[in-house]
Amino acid sequence: MCFGFLGIQFGFALQTADVSRIFQTLGASLEQIPSLWIAAPLTGLIVQPIIGHCSDRTWTRLGRRRPYFLAGALLSTLALLWMPNAGVLWMAAILLWLMDASFNVAMEPFRAFVADQLPVRQRPQGYLMQSFFIGVGAVVASMLPWILAHLGISNVAPDGGIPDTVKYSFYAGGAALLGAVLWTVLSTREYPPEQLHSFDAAPVHESLPDLRGIWRRGSLWLVAGMALGVLVWFLQLRDEVYLLATGLAFYGLLLIGYEAAMKMRPALAEKRGLLGHVLGDLHAMPVAMRQLAWVQLFSWFALFAMWIYTTATVAQVQYGATDAHSALYNEAANWVGVLSAAYNVCAAVAAMVIPRMVRRWGLRRSHLVNLWLGGLGLASFLFVRDPRWLLLPMVGVGFAWASILSLPYAMLSDNLPASKMGVYMGIFNFFIVIPQLVAASVLGELLKRCFHGQPVWALVAGGASLFVAGLCTLRVRLGDGRAD
Repeated sequence: MCFGFLGIQFGFALQTADVSRIFQTLGASLEQIPSLWIAAPLTGLIVQPIIGHCSDRTWTRLGRRRPYFLAGALLSTLALLWMPNAGVLWMAAILLWLMDASFNVAMEPFRAFVADQLPVRQRPQGYLMQSFFIGVGAVVASMLPWILAHLGISNVAPDGGIPDTVKYSFYAGGAALLGAVLWTVLSTREYPPEQLHSFDAAPVHESLPDLRGIWRRGSLWLVAGMALGVLVWFLQLRDEVYLLATGLAFYGLLLIGYEAAMKMRPALAEKRGLLGHVLGDLHAMPVAMRQLAWVQLFSWFALFAMWIYTTATVAQVQYGATDAHSALYNEAANWVGVLSAAYNVCAAVAAMVIPRMVRRWGLRRSHLVNLWLGGLGLASFLFVRDPRWLLLPMVGVGFAWASILSLPYAMLSDNLPASKMGVYMGIFNFFIVIPQLVAASVLGELLKRCFHGQPVWALVAGGASLFVAGLCTLRVRLGDGRAD
């Protein structure tokens, strides 16, 4: 059931470990990298709730979720094969968007799939098993360029090109992703909707949430977006920060516009389309989901900072290299792949250890401990000078990564009805995507104005963010029958 995640994470690990390297090889500056990454989380913000909503209402010969696994895997494989052949920066940016959209189509239903198939008491183990396969897939993917370089394949980028080690890694990633997802699609079965609903212990919301009056909340978001836009212009901040302002204003306009549409067409209040259902479910999300939102916001801000700045940090601090075309820089980039593999190995081990932590300390305190271990790991990049010693902080990062991929979903799924598991898992992705958009919008500006062009401070900021996320975990209300 979880094996397909090995393939998805194989592709995702290649994306996080090597796309910044590809961008720099094709001529992107350090300050440009966050803005080039913006398309990836923005795609997830749009795609995941749509896929979740549709998969809740799908039943075919392949089942409920598996058609989306298969479609996403096919699209992801094509994107992985194409990405290392991007000859110019703008093409690589478009391919990152296509790749992330495809990953999201395949990945979103997997979260709901585990909750569909398992009773409440087994869900933490189910999500931790996903973390195990995520770790295994990411270990191999992250180390591939390093392994291929040691096998004698060229690791230096020709002018305007991508190193052969990266190309062959992406080709292998496409094959691994498609094969692993096909295994899950062909070897599992799903409960039919009527049987699934009979298992459901979470409250079912029969009536649609009342959306009358949402224009007031929309007005506040619109004003906040406009105020932020004025602030960006007045302080002459980087253009990427306008994206954050635009997002706030757009959400406000969406709420105002939907209420206006309901007044013009009263039937929308009772018979809603996709947008109305998603807005209604967002408006009526469970209390635990609102509390977990803050945990996710601070957790994924830290992860995004780590993914886009670890290569530049290690190259600059531990190797003393800044030229993306130099042999020393590419050696540093390969070592970052090894570090990524190391924290994923630790995540796979952590998936075996965390159930014992949960039994002893409960879900909330276990998640806090793991997040703080990750925070210490990221902050230590500031002090370590020997790149080999960076393997030690990766232990803490690995425990945090395994916990982030499992325990919030275990806490959340107990509070969700089976009929809305997919759409709420998609909406929950907002709180993964929004912090990445915030990070993409502000990290370049912080790097320029506060961090003096030193990317290591972005990792330190990520470490502080994980400490805050841990504290927020203590506020989360657990489902009925959960002990902490």
